[in-house]
Amino acid sequence: MRTKIKVSVVGCSLVDRLYSNVCFTGPEFALYQSKKRGDGGLTPGQLVFKEEFEEFGKGMLSEILIEITNKNSPDKINIGGPGIVPLIHASQMLDNEACACFFYGCGGKDTDGEYIVNTLKPMNLSLDNYHLSGIHTPATDVLSDPNYNNGHGERIFINSIASGWEYSPKELNEDFFTSDIVVFGGTALVPNIHDNLTELLEKAKSQGSFTIVNTVYDFRNEKKDANQKWPLGKSDDSYHNIDLLIIDCEEALRLSGKTELNQAMDFFQTNGTKAVIITNGSQNIRIYAMKNGSFKEMERSEMPVSDAITRDLTQENKGDTTGCGDNFVGGVIFSVVSQVLENRQELDLEEACIWGIVSGGYACFYTGGTYFEKYPGEKREKLLPYYEQYKRQVNHG
Repeated sequence: MRTKIKVSVVGCSLVDRLYSNVCFTGPEFALYQSKKRGDGGLTPGQLVFKEEFEEFGKGMLSEILIEITNKNSPDKINIGGPGIVPLIHASQMLDNEACACFFYGCGGKDTDGEYIVNTLKPMNLSLDNYHLSGIHTPATDVLSDPNYNNGHGERIFINSIASGWEYSPKELNEDFFTSDIVVFGGTALVPNIHDNLTELLEKAKSQGSFTIVNTVYDFRNEKKDANQKWPLGKSDDSYHNIDLLIIDCEEALRLSGKTELNQAMDFFQTNGTKAVIITNGSQNIRIYAMKNGSFKEMERSEMPVSDAITRDLTQENKGDTTGCGDNFVGGVIFSVVSQVLENRQELDLEEACIWGIVSGGYACFYTGGTYFEKYPGEKREKLLPYYEQYKRQVNHG
């Protein structure tokens, strides 16, 4: 066993305002549904900026939300964001004696910023590099329709970047780049980090870090030009400095500029991305690992969702699908750290995906992305049976 491992994450952290049981097929929703890509309207599974949506909807967001949701206030407020939520999950799963978790990001000097700080203080992660520097904290109004997509559920995100516009690479100290594992999480919602990913990834790799990038819908570049592929940093040179790219189906197509997932995987491999996981909601995930990366080589293959979680979700009152993707990423990070701590010569991508699949699926049992443990180790205790059942499902133990 090796000494304590250090994981540092930079990216999106925000306050989620969750609206449950919104009907994406009703007449109220139809008035605000997107007509063409990047127009500022609502599309299931995608993100739109608050300012663009208000322009599209010709009204204030607060007033439109009442019309769409039939509610004056959200059903729940939670911590969200594809940077912080994966780290929260990984930190809950990991032994704090073996791993130190650090989050780099920003909020505003408002009640939302104070909520994030006060809520995260008891958790097993460092907020020394999380600063309240702007006026407003990033926030997302999350609309959830649990009946959409044949009962699998879907969400829509209306996002305000707020103080995220001000966060820049100068906030990242040398400790960040010398971490064992460096994660760039949902940086499309932290524009100055996203636009400099090429240099930031190169610097992290030059220091010997294992680099993970998990993406989020890039509405900024979609609106700029819906006919061009999204950039990841200044050039495609970003990709060869990524040890593991975790991305959903739509984002894979838009970042590669392709129309089919095999073509997208060709793009990532050609550009040197060492390993890729493409998620697709309730459908199979697609994966590969190249020969000369940190993972043992793995040809392109698919892995299904958890049958046990799907079964239990039909028997219990489920929460929603908010945070499933973020917790998937957190499960993968947990597994990567665990495997590094075991001094494995080659990491096992399939093993990492098993923890991602059960972690993402379990997020459907509660509302919002962040799970608040009653005691340390509770979440891992609840996930372990699903992990063991999944291994039996795919005949790996």
